[in-house]
Amino acid sequence: MRTGTLIVGGGLAGLSLADALQARGQDFILVEARARLGGRILTERHAGGSFDLGPAWFWPGQTRIAALVDRFGLEVFEQFADGILTFENDRGEVQRGRGFASMQGSLRLRGGLDRLTDALSDGLPEDRKHLNAEVTALKQSGGSIHATLGNAKTIVADHVVLALPPRVAARIDFQPALPESAIRSMCAIATWMAGQAKAVAVYDRPFWRDAGLSGNAMSQTGPMVEIHDASAADNGPYALFGFIGVPPAARLNETALHRQLTAQLGRLFGAEAAQPVHLAVKDWAFDPHTATEADGAPLFVHPEYGLPPSLTNLWDNRLHFGGTEVARLFGGYIEGALEAAESALAHLTSE
Repeated sequence: MRTGTLIVGGGLAGLSLADALQARGQDFILVEARARLGGRILTERHAGGSFDLGPAWFWPGQTRIAALVDRFGLEVFEQFADGILTFENDRGEVQRGRGFASMQGSLRLRGGLDRLTDALSDGLPEDRKHLNAEVTALKQSGGSIHATLGNAKTIVADHVVLALPPRVAARIDFQPALPESAIRSMCAIATWMAGQAKAVAVYDRPFWRDAGLSGNAMSQTGPMVEIHDASAADNGPYALFGFIGVPPAARLNETALHRQLTAQLGRLFGAEAAQPVHLAVKDWAFDPHTATEADGAPLFVHPEYGLPPSLTNLWDNRLHFGGTEVARLFGGYIEGALEAAESALAHLTSE
């Protein structure tokens, strides 16, 4: 196969770039190592509710995602924030009234964020999208780049955009080898969410709201360090979700982890919270297409993202980076994925 632009990575950034190239009538192929598109956007459905196991929030003033939501006629609702905060100290003692919901004003997408990635994917020709297609090697030869896939197939492209975490991209066999400064930069860019695990507990009724609680909790005991209301937009089902803060090695025993999660929910919100009708956990640290060994610990402080100079003008300006971690303003966020795609498009169309 031959194409003008090969997009490596079918998350929001890759899909957005493919959508933009499609609108301009430019040739492209998008390849994704997973069996699904969406990347770190992953929505699970249960009993008519949609629960995001990856990113869930965006914010007013983020114009790129606002434009996509408007374009596809999707609906936005505000994160539930009514009620008081719950706090659990390092001795497991539960306290109330130390503040209000921390994510008040953040926005969610009715039906889950995969409605956005699905809408972008649906607009792309089927023959331009390839799943289960991991790129194992990239070789620059003359004025082209030859990509070798895990199934031994080859795609020849004029340009390649790596729309995936730089640390994951660093595992590709580059021929000739990229400069050491480029590899160092790729490996130094922490992948947002990669060391994180997220749990969603689903319930038939929002008993925490009835008790005047927002569903927002902070814990120094764990395993979840931060919990929020994850209920559907209206009329249920209702849910709480939490970020699991214990190290990945302590999350290997799924049965034990589920037991610890429900016990913590019971401590924080009462006996009913310890009996969810459904409990889902997504551990991104064990997703090989998201995390590397260097991403083993969750990030609790947002890194300074952006595109390092060492990752520009590679291979006669034919190799580009386009994932959220290289976005200058909104790196790591959903808006950052769209920002990175926009920047990659500008490089592709500047010639």
